[in-house]
Amino acid sequence: MKANGNTDILLAGVGGQGIVLASGILANICLAAGYDVKQSEVHGMAQRGGSVTSHVRFGEKVNSPTIAQGEADYMLGFELLESLRWTDFLAQDGIAIVNTQKIDPITVSSGAMEYPDDLQERIQARCNQPVLMDAFTIAQEAGSARAVNMALLGGLSKHLDFPLEVWEKGIRNRVPPKTFDANWTAFSAGRKL
Repeated sequence: MKANGNTDILLAGVGGQGIVLASGILANICLAAGYDVKQSEVHGMAQRGGSVTSHVRFGEKVNSPTIAQGEADYMLGFELLESLRWTDFLAQDGIAIVNTQKIDPITVSSGAMEYPDDLQERIQARCNQPVLMDAFTIAQEAGSARAVNMALLGGLSKHLDFPLEVWEKGIRNRVPPKTFDANWTAFSAGRKL
């Protein structure tokens, strides 16, 4: 937490990756822990695989729902190119937890541009504390390719001082009951990395 007592978490990726669900779970966990919480989302062209970001801020008193550039304590990057795009929002001592998955934007799938090959290296160069994980493979092995968001939340959970039971309850309350086991397995695997 910063001097003002707030913790700022940026989630960035593309539509369909469960960013809104993950930020909602995170916000509810922060509320359950007794913090003031503000959450803000920008969906862009989410239905067409466009950029999606969510800001979650918590502390004793949070005045604004959005994180200023250079102020995020944590960034959860759901896709490599989007992660690189949002690294400027990470504080100098912030931690980036980044999924190594590549999802071609429309400019790449249409053939107008090429997907850069060196994104992991560029992210590592721009972030003082990058944590790269193959959250997509973790999710698949857990039984649901859609559980990338849970693997990333698992990685984040090691850095936040919330009891494991609070995480479990927060996830159980927000995902369909038939998907809880796969989501919890992905969360647990992400937490172990």
